[in-house]
Amino acid sequence: MHRNPRLLLRAAASLLRPAAARAPARATPAPAPALVAPRPFFPAHRRAFSTADYGKDVDEVNRKFAEAREEIEAAMDSKETVYFDEEAACARDAAGEALAAFDALLERLPPADADSLRRSMGLKMEQLKAELNQLDE
Repeated sequence: MHRNPRLLLRAAASLLRPAAARAPARATPAPAPALVAPRPFFPAHRRAFSTADYGKDVDEVNRKFAEAREEIEAAMDSKETVYFDEEAACARDAAGEALAAFDALLERLPPADADSLRRSMGLKMEQLKAELNQLDE
């Protein structure tokens, strides 16, 4: 007996079909679809604050913010040690630089862009102030 009798039966049945039915019909291949540029997910969505002119300044504020957070975290870790005063002073300086850079950027921006930036980054700056106040407690 053959290992796969169904295969054998299919092969025998295909021999009984007429020759025209056995040959696969050759269809002409469908033309390749034209390449279309992908549409944006939100086509009507525009970013309220254009970072084209102020992108480097915003990046600098974000870098100073991250640096200040790291300094505050290091100061909190050294709480109740002899290094705390020095770490806290570094954290205060770094936070002051970040807040000053943010305020300076807000002053340079047009009012509409300044409001947009205040909405997008204002909470981060308030968080930084709150963490700085925790350092003093």
